[in-house]
Amino acid sequence: MNTAIRTRFAPSPTGYMHIGNLRTALYAYLFARANDGTFILRIEDTDRSRYVADAVDFIRRTLDAAGIVPDEGPDDIGGDYGPYVQSERMEIYKKYAEQLVATGHAYRCFCNHAEEVPPAEGEKSFGGYPRTCRDLPPEEIEARLARGEAYVIRQKMPLTGETTFYDVLHGNVTIPNTELEDQVLLKSDGMPTYNFANVIDDRLMKVSHIIRGTEFITSTPKHVLLYEAFGWEPPVFVHLAPVMGRDEETGKTSKLSKRHGATSFNDLVEAGYPAAAIVNYVALLGWSPKTTNQEVFSMDELIECFSLEGLSKSPAVFDYDKLGWMSGEYFKAMTDEEFAEAARPFAGNLPANLAARWMQIAKLLKTRVTKLGDVRPAIAFLIEAPAFDAGLYENKRNKVTPAAAAELLPMLIEILAALPAEHWENDLLYALLEECIEREGWRKGTVMWVLRIAAAGQAVTPGGATEILSILGREAGLARLRAALAHLNELR
Repeated sequence: MNTAIRTRFAPSPTGYMHIGNLRTALYAYLFARANDGTFILRIEDTDRSRYVADAVDFIRRTLDAAGIVPDEGPDDIGGDYGPYVQSERMEIYKKYAEQLVATGHAYRCFCNHAEEVPPAEGEKSFGGYPRTCRDLPPEEIEARLARGEAYVIRQKMPLTGETTFYDVLHGNVTIPNTELEDQVLLKSDGMPTYNFANVIDDRLMKVSHIIRGTEFITSTPKHVLLYEAFGWEPPVFVHLAPVMGRDEETGKTSKLSKRHGATSFNDLVEAGYPAAAIVNYVALLGWSPKTTNQEVFSMDELIECFSLEGLSKSPAVFDYDKLGWMSGEYFKAMTDEEFAEAARPFAGNLPANLAARWMQIAKLLKTRVTKLGDVRPAIAFLIEAPAFDAGLYENKRNKVTPAAAAELLPMLIEILAALPAEHWENDLLYALLEECIEREGWRKGTVMWVLRIAAAGQAVTPGGATEILSILGREAGLARLRAALAHLNELR
């Protein structure tokens, strides 16, 4: 067997990259890098009915955004074992299918679809196809070929016994051969099936370790029998446990799907999670380092720590709260300038007074959001004042009532209006109010609560009263205070 570590990620070009596929690619990449090996990107496009235009480009862009860099692959990536797109390898598959026919491990099947029916009740089905053409006389085969009849090539499965293979996570896996149908290897149009092309490509590309989802474990005995038919040693198999989602209402888990929320890498990036945070979180969905309790990793740190021994065979549950925490840690590690730049597109169009204060706004948001998609909702109150709500002025802790606020606000407006625009900054506003609070004997909590509600129109904000007023600017800030006072006076 080839001793060099060579792994592959072999997606079908059928659309966006699901989190489970991203994790498969990531683990294959990390294992190759951790062992000075080679990571291959191969496109498995033999199912033309599911082919999506531009999906290959999308796969490559996704891997690039995730920091997963193939050493070999299609187009400009290159490599010594191409082509790396299955639809460009048709003659290769035909050659090996004919070889199996010649050695008696496969046969030509002339049955049309209507004839591929289960046998009568009480007969062995052997997986569904009744094996009508399995033992046709050679002269009949030649005659039907001479007439130009269409055929597929099927694998001749053993009719008795068992097939066993070893999996790194699951140990020895044994399947009775009676459960294995004589699968189609080559279709009548010359296209290989997934199971056949998969084995041929993995062998010819010298793949040493196959890391893939557990849904492929039932197909693996078929693959192993193909390896045996060719006299090849199988690679190492690693079948990853599935990624699950949790139903918010019932708490039950099922395989992660769109009903659980965003499930593709692209969806999560568009929601505003940093790509590096997504990759970091996905790495921990079914793997944990053996040498550290660390949770936040750079790609280089993941490579250094990664080993197959850290994989779990239990399903992992995708937790959006945990992803949010991870995302928040990445935001905190950014400089203020980096965060401001990353967050700005998510803020959308801003009035001139807020656009001029974007850096100040970003600093407030940096430690308070878990995804950039939260930015616009978090600052919506700055863009447009919420509808007046007198109930917000009821606060027992700070001894605030609507009546008390109506008495206090005129004095606060007068004090703040005396501050010129060039001094309308958070620190100066705060110092001015502290001075007045001490002089007048007011409660600090009362003053700040009244100002926050009057300026923001809501109780929960990414900053305190003076931060909000400074961001709004003198003109807009005072206008909001006066509007709030007018509403309060209407209640009297």
